Amino acid sequence: MNAEQQLLIDELIKLLNGGSAHAGLADALDKLPAKLRGQKPDGLPYSIWQLVEHIRIAQWDMLQFCIDPKHQSPKWPEGYWPDESEPANEQAWAASIEQIEADLARFIALLKTEDIYKKIPGGTGQTLLMEALQIADHNAYHIAEIIVMRRLFKAWH
Repeated sequence: MNAEQQLLIDELIKLLNGGSAHAGLADALDKLPAKLRGQKPDGLPYSIWQLVEHIRIAQWDMLQFCIDPKHQSPKWPEGYWPDESEPANEQAWAASIEQIEADLARFIALLKTEDIYKKIPGGTGQTLLMEALQIADHNAYHIAEIIVMRRLFKAWH
């Protein structure tokens, strides 16, 4: 791998993990009171729990697309959003966050070991580079929503 490609991969990893101009999920959820996980601010159709689950499902789908040519994505949009506005319990909350972190680590491992420009088998021209940018953009968008919701709840540091 040449120096330019390594630089690009390093920057993608920073973008995926949050930092620089973007907060990461751990920062957005830091010290979030459990009672706020399922609350919906006035005028918004979803809760922080629903955003966390949406991030988990969408990121999992993009990872599976990259590693399994036979992967079938959930039906849009209902397959990407939970119906329930709050987690069933503390274990469900923790499991969702753990899967987000594990899937992101697995995707980053792909970036470090695979050709980021090679077309993904089973796709229509997508590459790991394209998927990395999509995951980063998608996660940053919804993480920002979590931060805005916390500000609306007056629960942001």
